Amino acid sequence: MSNQDEENYMDDELLLNARKPKGELGEKLIENMNINHESLAQWSLNHLEIDKDDFILDIGCGGGVNVERFLKMTDNKVFGLDYSELSVEKSIELNRESIDDGRCEIIQGSVSDMPFEEGIFNIATAFETVYFWPDFVNDLKEVHRILKKDGIFFIANEALPNEYDKRQQRIIELLEMHIYSKEELEDSLEKAGFSDVKCFIKEAKDSFTGDDAYWICVIAKK
Repeated sequence: MSNQDEENYMDDELLLNARKPKGELGEKLIENMNINHESLAQWSLNHLEIDKDDFILDIGCGGGVNVERFLKMTDNKVFGLDYSELSVEKSIELNRESIDDGRCEIIQGSVSDMPFEEGIFNIATAFETVYFWPDFVNDLKEVHRILKKDGIFFIANEALPNEYDKRQQRIIELLEMHIYSKEELEDSLEKAGFSDVKCFIKEAKDSFTGDDAYWICVIAKK
């Protein structure tokens, strides 16, 4: 195997962990995401109003940095959900003090069947994760179910579809993921029962390659 082939193989192995991190490469990916997605989180959250008494769920919580962030923004309990055992471990590790204080809970589970009662959260968030949801509209209906009336669902993605971007197309094929357009997100959210859907788009740089990219965040109300 040539040096270039070996480098491409390692890149692919690392990328494959984006769907469900595990092992040493999964740990590396989680560390990278905690750092590289910080700018996206800061920009997108400027569009989301969070009150001190909001009850928040972060879906696909990864390494737990946004759970940690929300714990500083609200006095209420914050939940994280991820279907990767490794992500749950890392998120618990990062937020151990708040978990011990009873202010935080991290759960392993699927967005398709969340272990929560109807209408309990003020806000549910999804950072860089909806690409992998198995049944998008039905999964959105599950999010709708666990939100309170007038509750908010917040999506932040670091990509919009670009058929001319060969790297993006390779990643889509490799990870069997779906990068949603603004129109697809709006349509899917409305089908799931959400209303007052607002989208914000920013011209930015890809966090891994530095190439030109577009970020999008979406706010939808139940």
